[in-house]
Amino acid sequence: MKAARIFYDKALLPDGAVVEMTIWQLPRATLERPHGLKYSLFYGYDGQRVVGYDNERGKGDHKHLGALELRYKFVSVEKLMADFLQDVQRMKNEPQP
Repeated sequence: MKAARIFYDKALLPDGAVVEMTIWQLPRATLERPHGLKYSLFYGYDGQRVVGYDNERGKGDHKHLGALELRYKFVSVEKLMADFLQDVQRMKNEPQP
């Protein structure tokens, strides 16, 4: 069994920013991904990430806020989405370089 995409959404915001969210169900949980999910949540402008949440291989669950990369404690898909959207809203209110 391959990973199956279980959620996808992409939106272009009026200011030109993109919000793109993808979540895959993995065939099985692993030590690195005990929740059995792979995800990539992105908010930014034309190749410039402002907020990102992902769990790429070798890094585990983490988030990007501007130039910062911070560990992220995954609790549930609902909390992941809520935390991401909260960070997007917060970063939208901060001036970008």
